[in-house]
Amino acid sequence: MRARLLDDLAEFAALTRPLLAADPVAHTVALIVIEHALRVPPAVPPVLVAVDGAAAALCTPPRGLITSALPPEWSPAVVGVLADAHPGLPEVTGPRDRAEAFALAWSDLTDAVVQERRAMRLFALGTLTAPGAVPGGVRIATAHDVDLLARWHRAFAEEVGDGLLAGEDSVAQIRNQMQAGAAHLLWCVAGEPVSHAATRSPVAGMSRISSVYTPSEHREHGYASAVTAAAAGWALAADACHVVLFTDLANPVSNSIYPRLGFRPVHDAVEFDLRGPP
Repeated sequence: MRARLLDDLAEFAALTRPLLAADPVAHTVALIVIEHALRVPPAVPPVLVAVDGAAAALCTPPRGLITSALPPEWSPAVVGVLADAHPGLPEVTGPRDRAEAFALAWSDLTDAVVQERRAMRLFALGTLTAPGAVPGGVRIATAHDVDLLARWHRAFAEEVGDGLLAGEDSVAQIRNQMQAGAAHLLWCVAGEPVSHAATRSPVAGMSRISSVYTPSEHREHGYASAVTAAAAGWALAADACHVVLFTDLANPVSNSIYPRLGFRPVHDAVEFDLRGPP
C-alpha cells in the first residue's frame, strides 16, 4: 500500500466513504467537509491523500489537514507525499494521537515549528435532556438573517481564537452552508435573536452542531443550552442517529453545559499550527 494524492473529489469520496462511514462520529469533520465540498464546490481545489482504503487525510485550503482517518503509522508516508506537493500546509487537526503523529513527522521532514493552538473534546449525544424553562423560542434562520449570522460567526471565531483566514468570507460561508443543507437556528426572545447554533444535515447518519454563540449581553439566561437542544432536536428529526459537537477545553462554561443536555465525551482532539522553519 502507498499514499497517493488524488485530484478528483468524487473519486476520493467513493474511495474513502467505507472507511469514514464505519465510524461517523470519529470522522465527523472529514465526512461533513467532503459532503459540503460535493454540494458546493470550493474555489480552491481540496488537498486529498489516500492510502488504498486504509487511511485518508484531506484539507480545504486555507484550512488545515484533517487526520481522523490517518493512523499514526501512516503519517510519515502521507507527510512524504504532501511535503513536496503542498509545502505550505498551515495546520493539522484531529484526535490528539493522530494529529501529534502527523505534526511530528511533518516537523522532522520540513523543520517546521509545531505549536498547539487549541485543545478540544468531541461529544456525542446520548439521550437528549432539554433544559428547564427558558424564555423565548426557536426559529430557523433564513436568507434575511445572513448578515446577522455572519457578524455572530466572526465574533464567535474571534472569541475562540479561530478567526477568518485570508480569502474567507463569513457571509459566503453562511450562504454556502445553507445551500448545502445546514440549518441555522436562532433562539429569540420577544422576536429578538439572542443565541445561535448551526447543525449540518446528516451524513452517514451523523449530524454535527457548531458555532453555538450568544452575544455577551444575552448570556447567563440559558439561551445557549436552549438553542443547542433545539439544534439537536432538529438533527434527530432529520434522521440523524448520532449528534455530535466539539468543545474548546479552555472554555469551562461550554464543557459544563453540554453534559447536562445529554452529551458524553468521545475523545480529545487538537489543532497544531505548522509554521515554516525559523
